[in-house]
Amino acid sequence: MIEKKHYERKNKDMTRKAMCAAPPMGWNSWNTFTDKISEDLVKETVDAMKEQGFLEAGYEYVVIDDCWSLKERDSEGKLVADPEKFPNGIKALSDYVHEKGFKFGIYSCCGTRTCANYPGSFEHEYEDARQFAQWGVDYLKYDNCFKPQNQDGKTLYRRMGLALANSGRDIAFSACQWGTDSVYDWIRSSGAHLFRSTADINDSWNSIKDIALSQMDKMAFSGPYCHNDMDMLVVGMYGKGGNEYISAGGCTDEEYQTHFSLWAIMNSPLMIGCDVRNLSDQAKKILLNRDLIAINQDIECRPPFLLNCESNSADLFVLVKFLSGGDLAVGMFNMGDVPAMGAVDFWDLGLPVSAGMSLEFYDCIDHVNIGKQNEMFSTTVPAHGSKVYRCRLVAKK
Repeated sequence: MIEKKHYERKNKDMTRKAMCAAPPMGWNSWNTFTDKISEDLVKETVDAMKEQGFLEAGYEYVVIDDCWSLKERDSEGKLVADPEKFPNGIKALSDYVHEKGFKFGIYSCCGTRTCANYPGSFEHEYEDARQFAQWGVDYLKYDNCFKPQNQDGKTLYRRMGLALANSGRDIAFSACQWGTDSVYDWIRSSGAHLFRSTADINDSWNSIKDIALSQMDKMAFSGPYCHNDMDMLVVGMYGKGGNEYISAGGCTDEEYQTHFSLWAIMNSPLMIGCDVRNLSDQAKKILLNRDLIAINQDIECRPPFLLNCESNSADLFVLVKFLSGGDLAVGMFNMGDVPAMGAVDFWDLGLPVSAGMSLEFYDCIDHVNIGKQNEMFSTTVPAHGSKVYRCRLVAKK
Protein backbone atom coordinates (compact mmCIF):
# COMPACT_ATOMS: atom_id res chain seq x y z
CA MET A 1 0.00 0.00 0.00
CA ILE A 2 1.30 3.45 -0.92
CA GLU A 3 1.67 5.70 2.10
CA LYS A 4 -0.34 8.89 2.46
CA LYS A 5 2.80 11.03 2.38
CA HIS A 6 3.40 9.87 -1.22
CA TYR A 7 0.13 11.51 -2.26
CA GLU A 8 0.95 14.63 -0.26
CA ARG A 9 4.27 14.89 -2.09
CA LYS A 10 2.58 14.33 -5.45
CA ASN A 11 0.01 17.05 -4.78
CA LYS A 12 2.75 19.45 -3.70
CA ASP A 13 4.79 18.72 -6.83
CA MET A 14 1.78 19.51 -9.02
CA THR A 15 1.89 23.13 -7.79
CA ARG A 16 5.53 23.66 -8.83
CA LYS A 17 6.23 25.76 -11.86
CA ALA A 18 7.52 23.60 -14.69
CA MET A 19 11.07 24.43 -15.77
CA CYS A 20 12.11 25.52 -19.24
CA ALA A 21 8.73 25.85 -20.88
CA ALA A 22 10.55 28.16 -23.30
CA PRO A 23 14.20 27.80 -24.40
CA PRO A 24 16.64 28.67 -21.59
CA MET A 25 18.66 31.87 -21.87
CA GLY A 26 21.92 32.75 -20.18
CA TRP A 27 25.72 32.75 -20.39
CA ASN A 28 28.28 29.93 -20.53
CA SER A 29 32.01 30.27 -19.85
CA TRP A 30 33.43 27.78 -22.36
CA ASN A 31 33.64 29.52 -25.74
CA THR A 32 35.72 32.44 -24.54
CA PHE A 33 37.44 31.19 -21.39
CA THR A 34 37.70 27.35 -21.64
CA ASP A 35 39.78 26.32 -18.58
CA LYS A 36 40.60 29.92 -17.57
CA ILE A 37 37.62 30.30 -15.26
CA SER A 38 37.53 31.69 -11.74
CA GLU A 39 35.31 33.01 -9.02
CA ASP A 40 36.26 36.59 -9.91
CA LEU A 41 35.44 36.05 -13.59
CA VAL A 42 31.97 34.72 -12.79
CA LYS A 43 31.22 37.54 -10.37
CA GLU A 44 32.39 40.18 -12.84
CA THR A 45 30.28 38.55 -15.56
CA VAL A 46 27.20 38.52 -13.35
CA ASP A 47 27.70 42.17 -12.44
CA ALA A 48 28.17 43.15 -16.10
CA MET A 49 25.09 41.22 -17.21
CA LYS A 50 22.98 42.83 -14.50
CA GLU A 51 24.25 46.32 -15.26
CA GLN A 52 23.73 46.00 -19.03
CA GLY A 53 20.17 44.67 -18.82
CA PHE A 54 20.71 41.02 -19.72
CA LEU A 55 18.81 39.67 -16.73
CA GLU A 56 15.87 41.93 -17.50
CA ALA A 57 15.93 40.67 -21.10
CA GLY A 58 15.63 37.04 -19.93
CA TYR A 59 19.24 35.81 -19.72
CA GLU A 60 18.90 34.19 -16.30
CA TYR A 61 21.40 31.29 -16.21
CA VAL A 62 25.12 31.79 -15.51
CA VAL A 63 26.94 28.53 -16.21
CA ILE A 64 30.53 27.50 -15.50
CA ASP A 65 31.64 24.83 -17.95
CA ASP A 66 34.41 22.20 -17.76
CA CYS A 67 37.59 22.54 -15.66
CA TRP A 68 36.02 23.89 -12.45
CA SER A 69 36.99 20.94 -10.23
CA LEU A 70 40.16 19.26 -9.08
CA LYS A 71 41.48 16.47 -11.28
CA GLU A 72 40.35 13.78 -8.82
CA ARG A 73 37.55 13.26 -6.33
CA ASP A 74 38.23 13.42 -2.60
CA SER A 75 38.55 10.43 -0.26
CA GLU A 76 34.76 10.27 0.10
CA GLY A 77 34.24 10.23 -3.66
CA LYS A 78 32.95 13.80 -3.87
CA LEU A 79 33.74 16.43 -6.47
CA VAL A 80 35.91 19.26 -5.16
CA ALA A 81 36.13 22.74 -6.63
CA ASP A 82 39.65 23.86 -7.58
CA PRO A 83 40.62 26.08 -4.61
CA GLU A 84 42.86 28.28 -6.76
CA LYS A 85 40.03 29.09 -9.16
CA PHE A 86 37.22 29.11 -6.58
CA PRO A 87 38.78 29.88 -3.17
CA ASN A 88 35.41 30.32 -1.44
CA GLY A 89 33.87 27.20 -2.96
CA ILE A 90 30.92 26.65 -5.27
CA LYS A 91 28.20 27.29 -2.67
CA ALA A 92 29.49 30.81 -1.97
CA LEU A 93 29.64 31.56 -5.69
CA SER A 94 26.15 30.17 -6.22
CA ASP A 95 24.89 32.39 -3.39
CA TYR A 96 26.45 35.45 -5.05
CA VAL A 97 24.81 34.61 -8.39
CA HIS A 98 21.44 34.17 -6.67
CA GLU A 99 21.78 37.43 -4.73
CA LYS A 100 22.10 39.24 -8.07
CA GLY A 101 18.88 37.63 -9.32
CA PHE A 102 20.42 35.03 -11.65
CA LYS A 103 20.42 31.23 -11.59
CA PHE A 104 23.62 29.23 -11.31
CA GLY A 105 24.77 26.42 -13.59
CA ILE A 106 27.59 23.90 -13.51
CA TYR A 107 29.07 21.18 -15.75
CA SER A 108 29.66 17.45 -15.60
CA CYS A 109 29.81 14.49 -17.98
CA CYS A 110 28.06 11.13 -18.39
CA GLY A 111 31.42 9.36 -18.82
CA THR A 112 34.23 8.48 -16.44
CA ARG A 113 36.00 11.76 -17.24
CA THR A 114 34.89 15.10 -18.64
CA CYS A 115 35.97 16.26 -22.09
CA ALA A 116 38.92 18.10 -20.52
CA ASN A 117 39.83 15.03 -18.41
CA TYR A 118 38.35 16.01 -15.06
CA PRO A 119 36.17 13.60 -13.02
CA GLY A 120 32.93 12.61 -14.77
CA SER A 121 29.71 11.50 -13.10
CA PHE A 122 29.52 7.89 -14.35
CA GLU A 123 28.53 5.71 -11.36
CA HIS A 124 28.37 8.90 -9.26
CA GLU A 125 25.16 10.32 -10.71
CA TYR A 126 23.08 10.36 -7.54
CA GLU A 127 25.74 11.64 -5.16
CA ASP A 128 26.72 14.35 -7.65
CA ALA A 129 23.10 15.40 -8.15
CA ARG A 130 22.65 15.72 -4.38
CA GLN A 131 25.88 17.69 -4.10
CA PHE A 132 24.83 20.04 -6.90
CA ALA A 133 21.51 20.59 -5.10
CA GLN A 134 23.30 21.35 -1.83
CA TRP A 135 25.44 23.92 -3.63
CA GLY A 136 22.34 25.66 -5.00
CA VAL A 137 22.87 24.64 -8.62
CA ASP A 138 19.95 25.45 -10.95
CA TYR A 139 21.30 24.09 -14.26
CA LEU A 140 23.51 21.16 -15.22
CA LYS A 141 25.28 20.92 -18.57
CA TYR A 142 25.96 17.20 -18.97
CA ASP A 143 28.49 16.27 -21.65
CA ASN A 144 29.10 13.05 -23.58
CA CYS A 145 32.86 12.32 -23.33
CA PHE A 146 34.64 9.17 -22.07
CA LYS A 147 31.44 7.16 -22.15
CA PRO A 148 32.06 3.46 -21.34
CA GLN A 149 31.90 1.40 -24.52
CA ASN A 150 29.26 -0.94 -23.13
CA GLN A 151 26.90 1.91 -22.20
CA ASP A 152 24.54 3.79 -24.48
CA GLY A 153 23.64 7.43 -24.13
CA LYS A 154 19.98 6.68 -23.58
CA THR A 155 20.69 4.83 -20.33
CA LEU A 156 23.28 7.28 -19.03
CA TYR A 157 21.21 10.40 -19.63
CA ARG A 158 18.14 8.80 -18.07
CA ARG A 159 20.25 8.01 -15.01
CA MET A 160 21.19 11.62 -14.45
CA GLY A 161 17.71 12.82 -15.36
CA LEU A 162 16.23 10.66 -12.60
CA ALA A 163 18.98 11.64 -10.17
CA LEU A 164 18.36 15.37 -10.71
CA ALA A 165 14.59 14.94 -10.42
CA ASN A 166 15.16 13.38 -6.98
CA SER A 167 17.93 15.71 -5.80
CA GLY A 168 15.63 17.89 -3.73
CA ARG A 169 16.09 20.93 -5.99
CA ASP A 170 14.79 22.04 -9.37
CA ILE A 171 17.78 21.72 -11.72
CA ALA A 172 17.44 22.30 -15.46
CA PHE A 173 19.03 19.38 -17.31
CA SER A 174 21.07 20.29 -20.38
CA ALA A 175 21.99 17.07 -22.21
CA CYS A 176 25.07 17.91 -24.31
CA GLN A 177 24.63 14.79 -26.40
CA TRP A 178 25.89 15.92 -29.85
CA GLY A 179 23.01 14.24 -31.74
CA THR A 180 24.40 10.70 -31.35
CA ASP A 181 22.70 7.46 -30.22
CA SER A 182 19.48 8.32 -32.13
CA VAL A 183 18.91 11.03 -29.54
CA TYR A 184 15.71 12.35 -31.14
CA ASP A 185 13.96 9.04 -30.41
CA TRP A 186 14.40 9.13 -26.64
CA ILE A 187 15.68 12.46 -25.32
CA ARG A 188 12.33 13.76 -24.10
CA SER A 189 11.90 10.62 -21.99
CA SER A 190 15.26 11.20 -20.27
CA GLY A 191 14.09 14.22 -18.30
CA ALA A 192 16.31 16.60 -20.29
CA HIS A 193 15.07 20.16 -20.71
CA LEU A 194 17.40 20.86 -23.65
CA PHE A 195 19.66 18.69 -25.76
CA ARG A 196 22.68 19.45 -27.90
CA SER A 197 22.13 17.93 -31.31
CA THR A 198 25.22 19.19 -33.15
CA ALA A 199 29.00 19.22 -33.06
CA ASP A 200 30.71 22.12 -31.26
CA ILE A 201 30.24 25.54 -32.78
CA ASN A 202 33.15 27.86 -33.50
CA ASP A 203 33.39 31.56 -34.29
CA SER A 204 33.08 31.32 -38.07
CA TRP A 205 30.40 31.80 -40.69
CA ASN A 206 30.86 28.26 -41.99
CA SER A 207 30.20 26.79 -38.55
CA ILE A 208 27.02 28.86 -38.07
CA LYS A 209 25.83 27.98 -41.57
CA ASP A 210 26.59 24.26 -41.27
CA ILE A 211 24.86 23.90 -37.90
CA ALA A 212 21.73 25.74 -39.04
CA LEU A 213 21.41 23.74 -42.27
CA SER A 214 21.99 20.46 -40.41
CA GLN A 215 18.87 21.08 -38.32
CA MET A 216 16.39 21.86 -41.09
CA ASP A 217 14.91 18.36 -40.99
CA LYS A 218 14.97 18.17 -37.18
CA MET A 219 13.07 21.30 -36.15
CA ALA A 220 9.92 19.39 -35.22
CA PHE A 221 11.75 17.46 -32.46
CA SER A 222 11.99 20.60 -30.31
CA GLY A 223 9.13 21.72 -28.10
CA PRO A 224 8.13 23.02 -24.67
CA TYR A 225 10.22 21.64 -21.77
CA CYS A 226 12.71 19.92 -24.12
CA HIS A 227 14.51 22.16 -26.61
CA ASN A 228 16.89 21.41 -29.46
CA ASP A 229 20.15 23.15 -28.47
CA MET A 230 22.13 24.28 -31.52
CA ASP A 231 25.06 25.19 -29.23
CA MET A 232 26.13 28.41 -27.58
CA LEU A 233 26.07 31.77 -29.30
CA VAL A 234 29.32 33.15 -30.70
CA VAL A 235 27.88 36.64 -31.15
CA GLY A 236 30.39 39.28 -30.04
CA MET A 237 33.47 37.06 -29.87
CA TYR A 238 35.22 38.51 -32.95
CA GLY A 239 37.72 35.65 -33.08
CA LYS A 240 38.66 35.86 -29.38
CA GLY A 241 37.82 32.30 -28.39
CA GLY A 242 39.33 30.20 -25.63
CA ASN A 243 41.37 28.11 -28.07
CA GLU A 244 42.36 28.06 -31.73
CA TYR A 245 39.42 25.89 -32.81
CA ILE A 246 36.82 28.11 -31.18
CA SER A 247 38.38 31.39 -32.36
CA ALA A 248 38.33 30.37 -36.04
CA GLY A 249 38.79 33.90 -37.36
CA GLY A 250 35.56 35.46 -36.13
CA CYS A 251 32.50 36.81 -37.95
CA THR A 252 31.11 40.12 -39.18
CA ASP A 253 28.26 41.85 -37.37
CA GLU A 254 25.98 40.91 -40.28
CA GLU A 255 26.86 37.25 -39.76
CA TYR A 256 26.35 37.53 -36.00
CA GLN A 257 22.93 39.03 -36.64
CA THR A 258 22.00 36.12 -38.91
CA HIS A 259 23.33 33.68 -36.30
CA PHE A 260 21.13 35.20 -33.59
CA SER A 261 18.11 35.44 -35.90
CA LEU A 262 18.40 31.76 -36.86
CA TRP A 263 18.81 30.54 -33.27
CA ALA A 264 15.85 32.70 -32.20
CA ILE A 265 13.33 31.53 -34.80
CA MET A 266 14.53 27.90 -34.62
CA ASN A 267 13.78 27.80 -30.86
CA SER A 268 17.35 27.13 -29.78
CA PRO A 269 18.38 28.05 -26.24
CA LEU A 270 20.17 31.41 -26.24
CA MET A 271 23.37 30.96 -24.24
CA ILE A 272 25.87 33.80 -24.69
CA GLY A 273 29.47 32.70 -25.15
CA CYS A 274 31.39 35.98 -25.40
CA ASP A 275 33.02 38.14 -22.73
CA VAL A 276 30.10 40.35 -21.71
CA ARG A 277 32.44 42.57 -19.70
CA ASN A 278 33.93 43.82 -22.98
CA LEU A 279 30.99 43.86 -25.36
CA SER A 280 30.79 45.94 -28.52
CA ASP A 281 27.75 48.16 -28.96
CA GLN A 282 26.63 46.20 -32.02
CA ALA A 283 26.97 42.80 -30.30
CA LYS A 284 25.00 44.12 -27.33
CA LYS A 285 22.30 45.40 -29.69
CA ILE A 286 22.03 41.96 -31.33
CA LEU A 287 21.91 40.02 -28.06
CA LEU A 288 19.36 42.35 -26.45
CA ASN A 289 16.96 42.45 -29.40
CA ARG A 290 13.64 42.14 -27.54
CA ASP A 291 11.65 41.48 -30.72
CA LEU A 292 13.74 38.43 -31.65
CA ILE A 293 13.87 37.25 -28.05
CA ALA A 294 10.05 37.38 -27.94
CA ILE A 295 9.90 35.09 -30.99
CA ASN A 296 12.31 32.66 -29.36
CA GLN A 297 10.48 32.73 -26.02
CA ASP A 298 6.95 32.43 -27.41
CA ILE A 299 5.22 30.19 -24.89
CA GLU A 300 3.82 27.72 -27.43
CA CYS A 301 7.32 26.97 -28.78
CA ARG A 302 5.98 25.80 -32.12
CA PRO A 303 8.72 24.70 -34.50
CA PRO A 304 9.21 26.75 -37.66
CA PHE A 305 8.69 25.27 -41.09
CA LEU A 306 10.46 25.78 -44.38
CA LEU A 307 8.35 27.78 -46.81
CA ASN A 308 8.48 27.61 -50.57
CA CYS A 309 9.70 30.95 -51.85
CA GLU A 310 10.57 32.59 -55.11
CA SER A 311 14.22 33.66 -55.25
CA ASN A 312 17.06 34.35 -57.64
CA SER A 313 19.36 32.29 -55.41
CA ALA A 314 19.36 28.70 -54.17
CA ASP A 315 21.12 29.98 -51.03
CA LEU A 316 18.06 31.85 -49.76
CA PHE A 317 15.41 30.13 -47.64
CA VAL A 318 12.41 31.19 -45.56
CA LEU A 319 11.36 29.93 -42.13
CA VAL A 320 7.89 30.59 -40.70
CA LYS A 321 6.86 30.12 -37.09
CA PHE A 322 3.30 30.26 -35.75
CA LEU A 323 3.20 32.42 -32.61
CA SER A 324 0.69 32.46 -29.78
CA GLY A 325 -2.10 34.95 -30.39
CA GLY A 326 -2.23 34.38 -34.13
CA ASP A 327 0.91 36.22 -35.28
CA LEU A 328 3.53 34.75 -37.60
CA ALA A 329 7.30 35.08 -37.51
CA VAL A 330 8.78 35.10 -41.01
CA GLY A 331 12.55 34.81 -41.36
CA MET A 332 14.42 35.17 -44.67
CA PHE A 333 18.02 33.93 -44.64
CA ASN A 334 20.70 34.25 -47.29
CA MET A 335 23.54 31.76 -46.87
CA GLY A 336 25.19 32.92 -50.11
CA ASP A 337 28.03 35.31 -50.81
CA VAL A 338 25.99 37.84 -52.82
CA PRO A 339 22.69 39.64 -52.09
CA ALA A 340 19.57 37.68 -52.99
CA MET A 341 15.93 38.56 -53.63
CA GLY A 342 13.20 36.50 -52.00
CA ALA A 343 9.41 36.59 -52.32
CA VAL A 344 6.80 35.03 -50.02
CA ASP A 345 3.39 34.12 -51.44
CA PHE A 346 0.71 34.41 -48.75
CA TRP A 347 -1.09 31.41 -50.21
CA ASP A 348 1.83 29.26 -49.01
CA LEU A 349 1.54 30.81 -45.55
CA GLY A 350 -2.05 29.62 -45.29
CA LEU A 351 -3.67 32.91 -46.29
CA PRO A 352 -5.61 32.59 -49.56
CA VAL A 353 -7.09 35.60 -51.35
CA SER A 354 -10.56 34.36 -50.40
CA ALA A 355 -9.80 35.12 -46.73
CA GLY A 356 -10.05 38.85 -47.45
CA MET A 357 -7.10 39.51 -45.14
CA SER A 358 -3.72 41.21 -45.44
CA LEU A 359 -0.55 40.85 -43.41
CA GLU A 360 0.98 43.74 -41.52
CA PHE A 361 4.77 43.35 -41.42
CA TYR A 362 6.97 44.57 -38.57
CA ASP A 363 10.76 44.42 -39.02
CA CYS A 364 12.23 42.75 -35.91
CA ILE A 365 15.84 43.73 -36.67
CA ASP A 366 15.39 47.39 -37.61
CA HIS A 367 12.33 47.75 -35.34
CA VAL A 368 10.14 49.52 -37.88
CA ASN A 369 6.63 48.89 -39.15
CA ILE A 370 6.72 47.94 -42.85
CA GLY A 371 2.95 48.23 -43.14
CA LYS A 372 0.16 46.25 -44.75
CA GLN A 373 1.08 43.79 -47.53
CA ASN A 374 -1.35 42.02 -49.89
CA GLU A 375 -0.95 38.52 -51.32
CA MET A 376 2.86 38.64 -51.60
CA PHE A 377 5.91 40.20 -49.94
CA SER A 378 9.39 40.50 -51.43
CA THR A 379 12.71 41.96 -50.30
CA THR A 380 16.45 41.72 -50.89
CA VAL A 381 18.56 40.00 -48.25
CA PRO A 382 22.27 40.88 -48.05
CA ALA A 383 25.01 38.27 -48.35
CA HIS A 384 25.20 36.15 -45.16
CA GLY A 385 22.26 38.25 -43.98
CA SER A 386 18.79 37.90 -42.54
CA LYS A 387 15.43 39.61 -42.40
CA VAL A 388 12.93 38.70 -39.68
CA TYR A 389 9.37 39.99 -39.54
CA ARG A 390 6.49 39.65 -37.12
CA CYS A 391 3.28 39.52 -39.14
CA ARG A 392 -0.30 40.11 -38.05
CA LEU A 393 -3.49 39.38 -39.96
CA VAL A 394 -5.52 42.52 -40.63
CA ALA A 395 -8.53 43.32 -42.77
CA LYS A 396 -7.72 44.38 -46.33
CA LYS A 397 -9.91 47.44 -46.11
